[in-house]
Amino acid sequence: MATDYDEPRVKAEDQPANESLEAIQVQRSATSQAPTIDVDEGEITDAFDLPGEILDEELIISVIPARADEFTCMSCVLVKHRTQLAREKNGYEYCAECEG
Repeated sequence: MATDYDEPRVKAEDQPANESLEAIQVQRSATSQAPTIDVDEGEITDAFDLPGEILDEELIISVIPARADEFTCMSCVLVKHRTQLAREKNGYEYCAECEG
């Protein structure tokens, strides 16, 4: 037997045709109330532990500028050696991995 997926799922005998809009809205609002769950926010944050130890220290990172024999690929945004340069278009450089 073939199934007509466009056919409405509510049968005509389930819902009378002369029922008013207000009665339908009251019936839907009475049945569609979601239960509320009282959760303490402290319980939520206590459940998640980050890996490793977190210290109250400031991270010190030294940034080294790109060297003369390096370039930044505009596709993967990684610093690569000039030997990996595949093409240069409109001043933007792309590595062989992104072009391959």
